[in-house]
Amino acid sequence: MESILDRLKKGEILVADGAMGSLLMARAADLIKGKCPELVNLSRPDILEEVARLYLEAGADIVQTNTFGGSPLKLSDYHLEDKTEEINRVAVEALKKAVKEKGGQAYVSASCGPSGKMLKPYGNIDTGAMFENFSRQLKVVIDAGVDIVNVETMIDIQEAVLAVKAAKEISASMPVMANLTYNKTPRGFFTVMGVSVEKAVKELEAAGADIIGSNCGSGIENMIEIAKEYKKYSRLPLIIQSNAGLPEIRGDEVIYPETPEFMAEKSKELVSTGVSIIGGCCGTTPEHIRAIALAVKES
Repeated sequence: MESILDRLKKGEILVADGAMGSLLMARAADLIKGKCPELVNLSRPDILEEVARLYLEAGADIVQTNTFGGSPLKLSDYHLEDKTEEINRVAVEALKKAVKEKGGQAYVSASCGPSGKMLKPYGNIDTGAMFENFSRQLKVVIDAGVDIVNVETMIDIQEAVLAVKAAKEISASMPVMANLTYNKTPRGFFTVMGVSVEKAVKELEAAGADIIGSNCGSGIENMIEIAKEYKKYSRLPLIIQSNAGLPEIRGDEVIYPETPEFMAEKSKELVSTGVSIIGGCCGTTPEHIRAIALAVKES
C-alpha cells in the first residue's frame, strides 16, 4: 500500500476513525469500568477487531490501536507494566487482522497517549526515564507492523517531543503524527500546560514529526480555529480529530451534542482550511465518521 505521506503530498484528504473508549465500554463494560482500558486487549481482542471493522465500514482510512495508555509508566497505575509488550502487540495484531479482512486498504495507527506522570521540575520523572517509557511501548508497536505512530492528547510539549523522538529513533522512516489538546482562552488557544500552537509547531517540527495537529478537548468549531492557527505556522500535513462537542450530563448519561450531520458539514470547513486528515475523538461514533467521510469526498 502506498505510503500515507506520499498520498498526503499529492493532496489527498484522508479520514481517521472516531472514539474508542465508548465503543469498548458498550461491549465490555465489566472488563473496563474502573479498570485499565487496555486490559481488554488481552482478554477480548475480538472486540478490538469489531470496533475497527465498524470504522472501516464507515469509510475510515486510518484505524487506531487501543494503546492510548499502553506505556509502562501509565500501565504502572494498574500494576500492569510487566504486560506492556503483550498489551501493545495484541492491539496491533487485532487491527491488522481487521484491516486485512476488509481488503487491506487502510492504515493501522498506534495510539500513544500521555504517561500520566509529570516531568521535572513539576513532577519526579526525568527526561531519560520518559524517553525510555515511550521507547519501550513504541518499539513493540513498530515491530508489530503499524503504519503510523500517533502521539496524541498531549498537553506538555516536552513529553510530546520525547515521544516523537523515541519513535523516530526506533524507525526513522515511520510516519509520526503528533497532536496536542488545547483550551480556548481570552489570549487564544493554549494547552493546560500553557503551550501555544506556535510553540507546539516549532518544537514538534524540530523533533521530526511528519504530521501535526490537535485532538480532543474541543468541539469541531473550535477545532476549525485551531486548524487555521496551525496553518499560520506550518506547512506540514495537518490532522484534526475533534470531540462531538463538550460533554453534557443528562441523568446518568454523558451526552455529546454534536450530531454526525453537524460535524460532517463543519468538516468541509476543515478541508477548505487545508486539513489533510479528519477524524473524531470523544463522543464520535461510526455514524459520525461515515458522515464525515461522505462530506470529505464531496469537498
